[in-house]
Amino acid sequence: MTDDRNPPGLASGTTLLTTLSMAAFAANSLLCRLALRETHIDAASFTTIRLASGALVLWIIVRLRHGASGSRGSWPSALALFAYAAAFSFAYQSLPAGSGALILFGAVQATMIGFGLWHGERMGMMQSAGLLLAASGLVGLMLPGLAAPPLSGALLMTTAGIAWGIYSLRGRGSSDATINTAGNFMRSLPFCAALTLATLPAAEIDQPGTVYAIASGAIASGLGYAVWYTALPRLRATTAATVQLSVPVIAAVGGIVLLSEPLTLRLVLAAAAVLGGIAMVISGRHGRSGG
Repeated sequence: MTDDRNPPGLASGTTLLTTLSMAAFAANSLLCRLALRETHIDAASFTTIRLASGALVLWIIVRLRHGASGSRGSWPSALALFAYAAAFSFAYQSLPAGSGALILFGAVQATMIGFGLWHGERMGMMQSAGLLLAASGLVGLMLPGLAAPPLSGALLMTTAGIAWGIYSLRGRGSSDATINTAGNFMRSLPFCAALTLATLPAAEIDQPGTVYAIASGAIASGLGYAVWYTALPRLRATTAATVQLSVPVIAAVGGIVLLSEPLTLRLVLAAAAVLGGIAMVISGRHGRSGG
């Protein structure tokens, strides 16, 4: 999972950091679904509390590391971050954790792959086959039927994935991803305030829902991103892309074990197609570039 040039101690540390960050990313789906299903908090309030608590934790991390608050980031990136978080929360009003994470991951990857194709990247035969397989898996997951996720939730999660893909593309090549992420979280708060005002008549907050939202923002998002950005420079590009395939799987298993969500044949087949297809695209891309 790590670069062979790393000493054993560094390699094992990177493995631990990578594992923790993937678990944190999957936990966002579980915490959001749990809060919106089992407590009275509304999706807009969950979004605001999540981003506000994430901004606070990231601000503290930046202060401890750099001795300054840091004012990087940008308003377009902050808007993309907010759009992701808001659509994510509203989608989980109806989506199971596993299906939601799979749709999110597929939409993120489709956005980033589509951006590369738009800018002239060429795909080999294996990459093309992988893209077709992944797209077939997503279509199969959302086709009408008893086991299909609600269409409105699926569309919202697709929107969340596109927004996160845009956010990720805008952040490529960042000299300090943690500082930029902290700045973007801070800049997202005015958008959260606008959402809160717009949905104020339907706002509902309780203590358990607030706790879940804070955990999602402070731990799964704030600390999760900080840990990931610490591990990322030590990973090969192929490894960094491939290891993220574990997130929908962790979320699906967590949903089954912790939330008693059903494991359907449709979800298993869709996950195999989507994750397998994306793995083929990643492998083919780095094989062609010699990475």
